[in-house]
Amino acid sequence: MSIVNSPDGNSPEDERPFEDDPTAERPSIGRALQKARIEAHLTVDDVSNATRVRITIIHAIEQNDFAPCGGDVYARGHIRTLARAVRLDPAPLLAQYDAEHGGRPAPTPAAPLFEAERIRPERRGPNWTAAMVAAIVAVIGFVGFTMVKGGGNGDDSKTQVAEGSTPTTKKSAAPSATATKPVEPKSEPSDSAIAAAPQDKVTVQVSAADGRSWISAKDHNGRMLFDGLLKQGESKTFQDSSKINLILGDAGAIQLFVNGKKIEDQFRPGAVERLTYTKGDPQVG
Repeated sequence: MSIVNSPDGNSPEDERPFEDDPTAERPSIGRALQKARIEAHLTVDDVSNATRVRITIIHAIEQNDFAPCGGDVYARGHIRTLARAVRLDPAPLLAQYDAEHGGRPAPTPAAPLFEAERIRPERRGPNWTAAMVAAIVAVIGFVGFTMVKGGGNGDDSKTQVAEGSTPTTKKSAAPSATATKPVEPKSEPSDSAIAAAPQDKVTVQVSAADGRSWISAKDHNGRMLFDGLLKQGESKTFQDSSKINLILGDAGAIQLFVNGKKIEDQFRPGAVERLTYTKGDPQVG
């Protein structure tokens, strides 16, 4: 067996295949990925740069150690990403992983996401309606007060009519013109999907601004809200009565908004972050 020293600084041990159990019917997942990488003339550094998976995780997976991945969801995502990078079909490897680690994770329930999205517009409508009604009542009250006050000075009113003056008419028209001003904000909704986050709930928006990332989101009962790959440019919004638990597979690619405010934490590319947010945030949990 020939050993090739990598110009990128990988030691010979990095490229040396480990021995599989000779009684096994098929190679292990790590062995299959390592063999395909070597046959594609790729180093571990090459695969890491192409996939943004950390070198230590690639080494661990090639040795069938999936603990550094941070869970089954991320292990499956890394296997799929590495298989495509070395030109392997990921489906057989994922099936093998599921058979060895207890099966595929349960699918993500879609209902909680739609329920979270419906809450915001239903709460906004009554607020603007109440503001508009209050403004109209105030204008009507002001006009009525002006008319009653003017009616008490009978002689002055007659004198103004006789002289052809119309100041009273202009004053009563001016407030009527301003009556529509409180309604204007209704035509200018906020561009942010969580700008009107209700104060009695916690609302979290996750956006893959700088790349794709595997994310997992659970509510305060531990119920899964989302578990999958968020592609670059996509975003998800989650809402709960008290707490949202997040796991970010590549935190450096993610932009967070919590309760209408941007989280300014500088997450490192490739870093796995576990976060918790409540109604009193933003602050990292």
